Formats: sequence, C-alpha cells, structure tokens
Amino acid sequence: MVQSSAEDVDGYLAEVPEERRDALTRLRQLCRAELKAFDEVMAYGMPAYTREGTAEIAFASQKQYISFYLMRSDVREAFEERLSGQDMGKGCLRFRKPGDVDFDLVRDLLRAVAAAPGKIC
Repeated sequence: MVQSSAEDVDGYLAEVPEERRDALTRLRQLCRAELKAFDEVMAYGMPAYTREGTAEIAFASQKQYISFYLMRSDVREAFEERLSGQDMGKGCLRFRKPGDVDFDLVRDLLRAVAAAPGKIC
C-alpha cells in the first residue's frame, strides 16, 4: 500500500497488512502522545501530524518497509549520530520489518519536533 484513499487514520490502519498493524498503531500512539499540539490528518494517502497546517511528521506502510517521515531538517541534524546507522533517505526513516522499528528513537524524535517549530525540508 503506497497511498491510501482512507478518510481517516482509523480507516488507514484497518487497510494495512495485519503483520504491520501493531507497529503502525504503536507509531500512531506515540505521535498522539508526544505531538499534543498537532492535528492528526490524512495527507498524501498517509497519516500525518501538522502544526498550524504544516506537516512535520508522517508514517506509512510501503511495499517493502514501514516509513517514518521526519520533515524537520533541524531535528535530523540534531540526531545525526543516532540516525547514522539507520536506513534513512532525505526525510524518510525506513524499517524493513515491523520488529525493526526503534520506538525509543521515534519517541525522542517526536519530542524534539514537539519542543519547538523548526525548518521544514
């Protein structure tokens, strides 16, 4: 599933492959817990978290992996050392298997994003 037509995140999670649902649900729970001032929306066919209308975080079930989108270049730079061993594109952290998701790292990234607005890539 690259892009969903679900109207909300509950619908999105109902569509994802069962073997990924727990990991994606946990990502959602972390986002909701740490990004309290953000709105949860569907954007580009995936769950996204916006502050003042701008998406800063998103996640998705892709064909070969679970992706976690970190659209804040300042946070990526601050976490450069911890992210160096990860499968990371410009703004996408990729986890090949649900068990590979580093929830501690994700939580710390979310806390850094929530702490203050910053530059969006």
